[in-house]
Amino acid sequence: MLKGVENHLSPRTAAFFDLDKTVIAKSSTLTFSKSFYQGGLINRRAVLRTAYSQFVFLAGGADHEQMERMRKYLSALCRGWNVQQVKEIVAETLHDLIDPIIYDEAATLIEEHHASGRDVVIVSTSGAEVVEPIGELLGADRVVATRMVVGDDGCFTGEVEYYAYGPTKAEAIRELAASEGYDLARCYAYSDSVTDVPMLEAVGHPHAVNPDRALRREALAREWPILDFHRPVRLKQRFPAFSVPPRPALVAAAAIGAAAATAGLVWYASRRRSTVA
Repeated sequence: MLKGVENHLSPRTAAFFDLDKTVIAKSSTLTFSKSFYQGGLINRRAVLRTAYSQFVFLAGGADHEQMERMRKYLSALCRGWNVQQVKEIVAETLHDLIDPIIYDEAATLIEEHHASGRDVVIVSTSGAEVVEPIGELLGADRVVATRMVVGDDGCFTGEVEYYAYGPTKAEAIRELAASEGYDLARCYAYSDSVTDVPMLEAVGHPHAVNPDRALRREALAREWPILDFHRPVRLKQRFPAFSVPPRPALVAAAAIGAAAATAGLVWYASRRRSTVA
């Protein structure tokens, strides 16, 4: 259990959550691949490959090299996509796809942090078209995500303006701490990936959640708590009447998460080349 309600005369605090495999049981963006196919954004071949990529992601995640490949791939992939169409697809399928894969343990932690007077911030390498609605669903106060350039025609140009990954996540947290008055020494952070070590190092209470092998080693060496989340549950089961509306998510950094929906193709190609070699 978390400590009691914060003294409001003290500096503010927050809990920073990675999203995929930390709050939800799958990749937030890969989960929408079928919806993007039905909307005409990707083809059937890409859907099949993203299914494989989801398996790879769940089995071991992605290391730095794979993430860099994904960044380059999604930049080219999303070029020409209509932003409003992406938002509409996500809005139409959000509850059916995301609600069933939210970890009960994560939802409980979010409730406890709010009850203790802390803000809840989702910090994800995916983008706002996916992450922001999920943040609203979870009742998060803020969202930090990748941002890509949108042209005058309302379509993505394929250029990355801001990439919320690795050290950049830690920088975003520090910027939020400065603007919101958070005392990082009293803040919490949660992630499953070793690529988020900089984010975890930025706070006084880091936690490894369902950690990959490298993060587990780091957590054991640094004596960080290791949490096991394994019970996905629908929010409707937790709050049948939905009597309390979600707290609005204020976007600290936004972007396209939709493009990353097929960015996992890079994992597939990389693994295939390794196998052939």
